[in-house]
Amino acid sequence: MPTLNDRLKVNVSPNRRGRHWLVPLVLLIVLIAAVFFGILFVRRNAEPILRARIIESLSTRFDSRVELGEFYGDLGNGILIQGGALKLYPRNIAWDKPLFAVRRFAFRTSWSQLLHTSIHIEHVDVEGLEINLPPKDQRKKVPQLPSFRNTFSISVKEIEIENAHLTLGTSRPGKVPLDFDIRYLVLNTNAENQPLKFRATLVNPKPVGDIASTGYFGPLDSGNPGDSNVHGSYEFSHADLSTIKGIGGILSSRGQYSGTLNQITVDGYTDTPDFRISISGHPVPLHTAFHAIVDGTNGNTFLDPVDALLLRSHILARGRVVRAQDRSGHHITLDVVVDKARIEDLLRLGVRTNPPVMTGAVHLRTKLDLPPGDLPVHQKLRLNGRFLIEGAHFTNPATQKRIDSLSLRGQGKPKEAIDDIPDNVLSRMGGNFTLRNSRITLEGLQYTVPGLQVNMEGVYSLDGNEFNFRGKARLDAKLSHMTTGWKSLLLKPVDPFFSRNGAGTELPIKITGTRSEPKFGLDFSH
Repeated sequence: MPTLNDRLKVNVSPNRRGRHWLVPLVLLIVLIAAVFFGILFVRRNAEPILRARIIESLSTRFDSRVELGEFYGDLGNGILIQGGALKLYPRNIAWDKPLFAVRRFAFRTSWSQLLHTSIHIEHVDVEGLEINLPPKDQRKKVPQLPSFRNTFSISVKEIEIENAHLTLGTSRPGKVPLDFDIRYLVLNTNAENQPLKFRATLVNPKPVGDIASTGYFGPLDSGNPGDSNVHGSYEFSHADLSTIKGIGGILSSRGQYSGTLNQITVDGYTDTPDFRISISGHPVPLHTAFHAIVDGTNGNTFLDPVDALLLRSHILARGRVVRAQDRSGHHITLDVVVDKARIEDLLRLGVRTNPPVMTGAVHLRTKLDLPPGDLPVHQKLRLNGRFLIEGAHFTNPATQKRIDSLSLRGQGKPKEAIDDIPDNVLSRMGGNFTLRNSRITLEGLQYTVPGLQVNMEGVYSLDGNEFNFRGKARLDAKLSHMTTGWKSLLLKPVDPFFSRNGAGTELPIKITGTRSEPKFGLDFSH
């Protein structure tokens, strides 16, 4: 017979077992409800939460007033956020333009990121970025980037930007702001206060072309951006030089660079297989290797040196390419040394006549000045220097024949000149020259061949239509010894009038016509 205790155990045990199942069931229901209402809350509040965090993060990080126009999300697979009309106005700079302006942006994140105080975003797409840096005297007021320790922050691993534009403002009256167009830019951040890895395609205005570059930039010193480090490599291909008035050809260039933004050391080379000047139109191969210091904040470039090879001629240049103060474009000033060169190479480049008027070795030193402006290069180019041509031979047979005859007569060998004995004498000439407005003026020009020395001054135009020189010809032989027969007898009485210190002959001469057909004659009027 069961005892009272046994009956109590039988009656009580089932109730206790029911209670053991009830507690987990209630907890499960509460958890499901919490998740449901949490999801409902997130779906209803994801956009305002992210919008608030973006504005707060940017406002704190850049110490700026933030305007955010469009902002909406797609809550399907995670959270896809799209927005636009984003502008940042620094609070401590009197600057009427936004420091940053973004036309459109988009990124994706997970719902769980909303539960963290710091939201991590893998990738952001940006289209239409405008960066307006204030004048140089105010750039130190641009807020430094803090250390990402604010209560709510957003960190981004990669930013992909299409169509960015950077403007460096100026407070100097009449000075044009400096603009940079960046067609494509990808920034990768690995860690706080570390350099940004980038891939960029920059738009070069003149000559028109795209410069592809990869490297590292930063950390950014926003108070003094010019002190920020940068290094990398670049490639500039298929640049059309005809976008610069007066020249033509397709240029390609490669190189490496390193330093700070306001002092970038660049080593590279260029290759232009069909370089030409419009006044001549003759394409010639031009190759250069260069070492340069570039100020990335204003585009000023200091070349030291540029080592060029034009056909077979070696050209060395040092100087600078600086931004014009009162107009768009750059002002180029160079010290140029031409050595181990051929005059026919230089003439082929700069003179329309073909073949070049002469051949020979040339040595030249000149100062080159190319100011900015819309004129073709040959019209605004200025040169001032000295040259020497040795072993010169004229390519026009008639011209060379006259030189041969004059040399023979100057040596007192008129019979050989009359008999048309070929000599093909080589000439030597040198002097000072200036180039202005497509016209070359020669001063102190000295021309010598055996038996003859000519000292002249004059001018000729690069188009070949003006050729006007006057001076004196000094010959070793007397006037009567330069001819034969009765002409020689007739000239004997006038020998004293044209003699030079009792020996030889001195005659006033002129050379006119064109470079392709010069005309030699006596200039008794002078």
